[in-house]
Amino acid sequence: MKRTKTLNRARLLISCSDQPGIVASVSAFLHEKGANIVQSDQYSTDPEGGMFFMRVEFDLPAFTERFHEVEEEFSAIAAQFAMTWRLESERKTKRMAIFVSKEDHCLLELLWRWRSGELDVDIPLVISNHEDLRDIVESYGISFHYIPVTKETKQEAESDAKTLLYDYHIDFIVLARYMQILSPAFVQDFEHRIINIHHSFLPAFIGANPYKKAFERGVKLIGATAHYVTNDLDEGPIIEQEVLRVNHRYDTADLKIAGRNVEKIALARAVDWHINDKVLVHENKTIIFN
Repeated sequence: MKRTKTLNRARLLISCSDQPGIVASVSAFLHEKGANIVQSDQYSTDPEGGMFFMRVEFDLPAFTERFHEVEEEFSAIAAQFAMTWRLESERKTKRMAIFVSKEDHCLLELLWRWRSGELDVDIPLVISNHEDLRDIVESYGISFHYIPVTKETKQEAESDAKTLLYDYHIDFIVLARYMQILSPAFVQDFEHRIINIHHSFLPAFIGANPYKKAFERGVKLIGATAHYVTNDLDEGPIIEQEVLRVNHRYDTADLKIAGRNVEKIALARAVDWHINDKVLVHENKTIIFN
């Protein structure tokens, strides 16, 4: 069922050093602007010199005329507390690009949730280094772009991908089992806006063939990890993890099947939280207001 948007709703996300008066100042500011706070979440790492994180949802009368006014005037509060902050409008639908290689399970999960209205997002295009999934993608009415990647053409391929992302005004990228390592320059251009699914429970079994490693280790839980991409392979801020219990009867093929199921769940949940501005990144960790 498609989610109903509240067209006069905004989300304010804040990170700063913990100090007295933050919540009172934010609440008073929004009250003065005639806003009605409908949800407020806070988290402090340590009241004595730690970090403070806050997510506020509020309804704002005359939203179209006043949203940018609120955004501009809040900068004074932000400066007072040295905040890192952003204000998001619920009426703005984020634009997501999907990168994929040959495996389709994560792609299909995202497309199904998008078509059913569970993911409030636009998907203008899918980029792949293989042609295998073109028919599936195009059957959803989504533009499919084949950009082959070799060691010799990697820089050119990423340049072509960037051009498409900018042309389609993409807000963030999901790597739905895209089996290429992105360059530092590419990652930097989309910092904390690239979500990857790793087919193991990080930090265990980093790199390739995690199910083979898991089988050899005799694991009793199989997992998957959705995380933001950084230049440290498979070590970016973790958004979500999912596990499934297994036993000694599972061979490598069985573990792969189980793994695909948890990959789909973890990735879809991470994408949903990102879409709805429920994730704050601090250093190499995330705070999830879910």
